Amino acid sequence: MIEIENLTVSFGRTAVVHDLSLSVAAGESFALVGESGSGKSTILKAIAGQADDWTGRIAIGGQPLARRRDKAFVRRVQMVFQDPYGSLHPRRTVDDTLTEPLAIHGITGRDGRVLAMLDAVGLSRRFRFRLPHQMSGGQRQRVAIARALMLEPEVLLLDEPTSALDVSVQAEILNLLADLRAERRLTYLLVTHDLPIVSFLCDRLGVLRDGRLQEITPTEALRAGTLQSAYGRELVARSGH
Repeated sequence: MIEIENLTVSFGRTAVVHDLSLSVAAGESFALVGESGSGKSTILKAIAGQADDWTGRIAIGGQPLARRRDKAFVRRVQMVFQDPYGSLHPRRTVDDTLTEPLAIHGITGRDGRVLAMLDAVGLSRRFRFRLPHQMSGGQRQRVAIARALMLEPEVLLLDEPTSALDVSVQAEILNLLADLRAERRLTYLLVTHDLPIVSFLCDRLGVLRDGRLQEITPTEALRAGTLQSAYGRELVARSGH
């Protein structure tokens, strides 16, 4: 579903991702792990069209991405950000947030779609006309996930989707993401530094260091502590995983 070949991403004269290649199968959940500054989120931004200075090839479902993302891309690929408060407009209600993508793409039956999506993400319908500051962090992240799913995409790019949440709420959101993936046959590309999340949610992982891919391995190797790269084993040791 996602194919990346020889991807190099730069900011100014500095390359932050170097000649990276990986693929994610349809329906798979794949994690990119590494320390802050390793280039994980930059890869997501390149896919989403938020980082323009890149070379190589990125394809979704066999279709190479052009420099400018069009509406067809937006309907196939959506992103869930780290900070559920920062990613929601403070003066827009949940209803405003969820109906906006439908309006942009000319999709009808908006009321029914909004109510169905609130149900799908486990958010009571009484939240429909609330503002972000009237909700908890976990509730806001459910809204952010609902917004990403309104156009029924095939791929979700997940940028540290639980790191801003309390531990107990993290578990709820992770269970929700696992259920949604199974129900909707979604493909996930997850960025995180939290290895237990990878063990729970992902099938494979890629280990990044300074923008370079150190290894790609099944999640079973993470659980067993048998990563091949020295840096991967170092990350496991640090996490106490």
